[in-house]
Amino acid sequence: MSSTPNPNPNPNPNPNDASDAQDVSWTLRCVECDVAYPGLELRYRCDCGGTLDVIHDVARQREVTTALFDARLGAREGPDRSGVWRYRELVLPVEPETIVSRQEGNTRLYHSPAVASWAGLDAILLKHEGENPTGSFKDRGMTAGVTVARRLGMRRVACASTGNTSASMASYAAVAGMEALVFIPEGKIAYGKLAQSLAYGAHTVQIPGDFDAAMTLVERVCAERGIYLLNSINPFRIEGQKAIGFELLQDLAWQVPDWIVLPGGNLGNSSALYKGLAELLALGLIPRLPRIAVIQAEGASPLYEAWTRSAELVPAPNAETVATAIRIGNPVSWRKSLRGIVATRGVVERVSDQEIVDAKAQVDRAGIGAEPASCATVAGIRKLVGAGVIRPDERVCGILTGNLLKDPELVVGYHRGELPGLVSTYANPPVRARLGQDGQLVWE
Repeated sequence: MSSTPNPNPNPNPNPNDASDAQDVSWTLRCVECDVAYPGLELRYRCDCGGTLDVIHDVARQREVTTALFDARLGAREGPDRSGVWRYRELVLPVEPETIVSRQEGNTRLYHSPAVASWAGLDAILLKHEGENPTGSFKDRGMTAGVTVARRLGMRRVACASTGNTSASMASYAAVAGMEALVFIPEGKIAYGKLAQSLAYGAHTVQIPGDFDAAMTLVERVCAERGIYLLNSINPFRIEGQKAIGFELLQDLAWQVPDWIVLPGGNLGNSSALYKGLAELLALGLIPRLPRIAVIQAEGASPLYEAWTRSAELVPAPNAETVATAIRIGNPVSWRKSLRGIVATRGVVERVSDQEIVDAKAQVDRAGIGAEPASCATVAGIRKLVGAGVIRPDERVCGILTGNLLKDPELVVGYHRGELPGLVSTYANPPVRARLGQDGQLVWE
């Protein structure tokens, strides 16, 4: 194997599909040098090494209206049943028979007075992406990525993952009848996520090192063996994840909130959020952009460091946090993410693991529940309100990215007071029951 991954793999296993590379209404454009490529050319990076954007034909989108999307709500079958493909003109205008879908999206938007009060807000809205089919927001990007893999005639797909990406890819590959290959950092993936990859039939390879090592390896393997890469470096993943913002605004009757706050790991989600919102603004479907806040964990916060120094991102070696979904030291999409933060007058903040687990206890106790990385969102909101960056009376929407059951070991450890170095501030430990002398059941 070569020492560095080839940024421009071209191992199309189905030559009959090669002509289709031009037969689409979008192109690929480098974020860094602005060079354009055909819309279905099999590549993930520009020749300069930069990441790629999918650029749509705006003229074809001019007839799109919010009324069109509203009319599709409540569909019982077909693309309109999906909370991604309902917006297909803005995601990927592909043939319906090509689409690989699990009716993803359509996630709930929660009002929680208890969480709002704890965070210091008059009100809060929480969009729960953990209610997707495999329990995380990754399904929105994966339906688009696997659909393009099918369009290209690919038979094998792969990813590096801290858990959620692998679970989602394994599921969608199974639906599409594709072989899935997953590289995970050994001993650094929650069982709730590893179990999904195994159950859906993915070939799962545990490697020494962290996510960044796994990412380097999977790029190389895909380039050398003709496997389609489905990490967020794949620009079509970003197109599917844009639908989080579309659906959130539709939930709000197309009224733009003051802030949208979300956690940052590999930073594809924040990149997608901004890209989608900017496209809505360009089409005149919304009057302005919300401000975007990206929250990182202290032990994995290279974007925060770059933001505060107004400098290029420097990878953080040996990233570490209990929020395994954002335990990433060298995020692929950092430049795209930073673009959106600057354009929306947003911010980057970081929070400690203690702040994350305490915020998680609040979200869980409110009856909503979410995995640790999701709750970095709420911890970050509280910190930004405390610092005066977010006003208590502003309309704030937080994105919860994963399901409570993605990391059950941490939940039980927190409530039993067994998390090393962390205080279980809001513990709800199980207690022992016994039979009293009168035969009645009693507990402490």
